[in-house]
Amino acid sequence: MNLRLYTDGGARNNPGPGAIGVLVCDEDDEEIARHEAFIGESTNNIAEYCALIAGLEMASQYKPIKLRCFLDSELVVNQLNGVYKVKNIRIKRLYQEIKCQEARFSNISYAYLPRTHEKMKIVDKMVNKVLNDEERKKK
Repeated sequence: MNLRLYTDGGARNNPGPGAIGVLVCDEDDEEIARHEAFIGESTNNIAEYCALIAGLEMASQYKPIKLRCFLDSELVVNQLNGVYKVKNIRIKRLYQEIKCQEARFSNISYAYLPRTHEKMKIVDKMVNKVLNDEERKKK
């Protein structure tokens, strides 16, 4: 089985309240699982990493042969692909966690997709829904 993983994370006011959205799809790009969550105080980059970590945990349950991960953060994709170095200490811990999780997959890749892509719009809406719900709770 091959899977596609779409993840997004965001923080209002960066840093500020953060949330994640995850979409797991089969090789035909049909949704098989989704997850959204509030992660508390965060930055956009930390939220992006947290979303990917949650997505990797979800995807591992299906034991895919190949996992293609799609993010709308060029920075995170380039860090994971070794193009950019990770300098921030908090990000380094998350990066290392992802690198450890990679061992669960025989074939994994990371690619950038613009926020305008159909699936990225879905995970972006999930993130914003969670953040809007959190704002309503505080009022």
